[in-house]
Amino acid sequence: MASNVEPIAPQHLSITPLLKRLWPSPGENNVTAEEIALAVSHIFTDQLSPVQTGALLTCLHFTGWDRRADVIAKCAEAMRDAASQIDFEDLAEVVKARGRPEGDYQGGLCDIVGTGGDAHHTFNISTTSSILASSLLFLSKHGNKASTSKSGSADLLNAVEPRAPNLMAVTPNTIAKVYEKSRYAFLFAPVFHPGMKYVAPIRKELGWRTIFNLLGPLASPVEGAIEARLLGVARRDIGLVFADALRISGAYKAMVVCGEEDLDEISCAGKSYCWRLLNRTTHAKPSPSDIDIESFTISAEDFGLPAHALADVSPGKEPHENAQILTKLLQNQLPRDDPILHFVLMNTAALFVISGICEADTSNMGHGDDGGVVTERGPGGGRWKEGVRRARWAVESGEAWRQWGQFVEVSNELTLSH
Repeated sequence: MASNVEPIAPQHLSITPLLKRLWPSPGENNVTAEEIALAVSHIFTDQLSPVQTGALLTCLHFTGWDRRADVIAKCAEAMRDAASQIDFEDLAEVVKARGRPEGDYQGGLCDIVGTGGDAHHTFNISTTSSILASSLLFLSKHGNKASTSKSGSADLLNAVEPRAPNLMAVTPNTIAKVYEKSRYAFLFAPVFHPGMKYVAPIRKELGWRTIFNLLGPLASPVEGAIEARLLGVARRDIGLVFADALRISGAYKAMVVCGEEDLDEISCAGKSYCWRLLNRTTHAKPSPSDIDIESFTISAEDFGLPAHALADVSPGKEPHENAQILTKLLQNQLPRDDPILHFVLMNTAALFVISGICEADTSNMGHGDDGGVVTERGPGGGRWKEGVRRARWAVESGEAWRQWGQFVEVSNELTLSH
């Protein structure tokens, strides 16, 4: 590896030897995922010049090597290693004390996230679904401001009225305190990944998707503690790649989805392609070789919901307008047949299914739950309709709104105490 890195300035390294091997045929030159990850790791410490960083991202993009499972997995690991480190012992204690295992859900942290870049400008589905899911699961929503859309997850949450959460207050030192009060936490990427500031202007100037569009969903600061996740990709051809990258990274409860319109969510309009990780053993923490990937398609009908055209859920609105829709949804003020509500219910339901909570044959969620578990199974063996029943309860019982309120309160309290 030493031969691929040469000092060229007091603070910068040269990866020119690696770049020469990367272009035009990294395979023929025996480039490894580890070498690429090491080069990427130097970006986070500002040891690569902007030109070298741009050249690396360009080589990876045009050789297609930024869409290889081993490269994505190794580079995501490098990104996590460079992140601000969390005290996982403290975090685990709080999650264990407050988690509510049910069915096959063990009470651990969950995430729902998309790669972005699908150009459809739909409403903030995964962010809204993450809040609904916190009614029953511990949610760690990893997100950022918009890079390709009008309203990124952080833009949306910062625009919520009458009081927005303070996203900067959720830090490696305070995250356990957040979970003492709320089952929801938003992990704002710049707080946990300070090294990303060195690549941000380069990504903007390049103007095409780089490997960093793909690393975000795999670079959650609490990666090692995530029990289950739903991950949306904007292109069908990388669905299996992402599922494999998750498997290599040690995930065992996850599903990658792509709407047939190249949508990084489960589509409310047509069918969606799914790649689900399946643990074929009884081990609580299986090894990657124990995990199979099952692929299938799913549609609104499988959730017991009607289809809706994407035009009906693509307001392409500014953050404050989307924030108003979010608030109405959480306060149960949208009609039961509202297209955006249905879109959110489907994606929340999918996370519930992946978490294992829908495997419970009894149900006592609280006020408004009649206990009528829907045991019918759909594609991939999932109880998708039971997921929708639970997601509807999250809205109609007010529990999702309550968890959100507690997150807003604790994040603002932390600001005052620090």
